[in-house]
Amino acid sequence: MASPAGCEHYIRSCLLKAPCCGKLYVCRLCHDAEENHQMDRFKVQEVQCSDCLTVQQAQQTCQQCHAQFGEYYCDICHLFDKNKKQYHCQACGICRIGPREKYFHCEKCNLCLAQELRGNHKCVENVSRQNCPVCMEDIHTSRIGAHVLPCGHLLHKTCFDDMVRTGAYRCPLCMHSAWSMEDHWDLIDKEIAQSPMPTEYQGVTVKIICNDCQTHCMVPFHVLGMKCTGCGSYNTAQDGGLIHPPKILTAECGRVSL
Repeated sequence: MASPAGCEHYIRSCLLKAPCCGKLYVCRLCHDAEENHQMDRFKVQEVQCSDCLTVQQAQQTCQQCHAQFGEYYCDICHLFDKNKKQYHCQACGICRIGPREKYFHCEKCNLCLAQELRGNHKCVENVSRQNCPVCMEDIHTSRIGAHVLPCGHLLHKTCFDDMVRTGAYRCPLCMHSAWSMEDHWDLIDKEIAQSPMPTEYQGVTVKIICNDCQTHCMVPFHVLGMKCTGCGSYNTAQDGGLIHPPKILTAECGRVSL
């Protein structure tokens, strides 16, 4: 169940004594995969040295054989691992992979973000406390990195990569475009210009709502897409049925014989 190298999740030389059931596991993830309950990492009080098997108070170095349990140790999360420039964020309540100077904690999003996003992202209150809308797994404490969409919502990076690969370009929560689509919109412009609608649809319009800028507008109907007049996006939704132009009625006057 354990080795001096740790487990598939962490490199460490000790076992955690689960405060819930008293069993020994390399980490909380190994515990949770085997048991029908979850280990509270913050309540861990004891560990067992993988070298001399001494059970002792949670600490970075074995009190008996002086083996180092992990290059990095957090006495709040009881996280032992090799050095990945981790740091404990008090506001997040957990350890993050750093280095610390490359990240800042956004108070509204309640999440550590890369410094390049400081003042350059859309805040969504407590955004990481929501599950990933693709895989429905926890984001805040996940070991998988998160990707910040232009709308401010989060996805696991692996889920975002799947979106890119499959061509799904909209946020699953708000339908906003997940990345810059200008080049794709230009292609649709060209396709529409080369594909006129049949005669019976000439002059037909439709009301749309833009998922990118929220503009409501009336535009020409086309099966390849309806372009927002506000921002030029084709990420739009039809709002109601087709609106046909009024028919022009003509009448012939009869001749009067005098």
